[in-house]
Amino acid sequence: MSTQGILSEYIDGALDKAEYEKLEDGSYSGCIPICLGVIAFASSLRDCERELRSVLEDWLLLGLKLNHRLPVVGGIDLNKDMAHAELESV
Repeated sequence: MSTQGILSEYIDGALDKAEYEKLEDGSYSGCIPICLGVIAFASSLRDCERELRSVLEDWLLLGLKLNHRLPVVGGIDLNKDMAHAELESV
């Protein structure tokens, strides 16, 4: 499977664990508890889902770039891939 496929599966798996809440003002918040700091706010649930996906994608790309320890999602461990890639580049 290509790296792009793995990242798509990871993102989809993480979004499956998303939690949404309707706020007092009628807007929505969404978060992915296993991905610390991934949170979004929007005026509608659909927009909140879109924003949460965008935040997750940015969080994931930054985490990969900075070699942060990422949670295993749906059996996909991106941490192993990063360690393997570092060895290959040496």
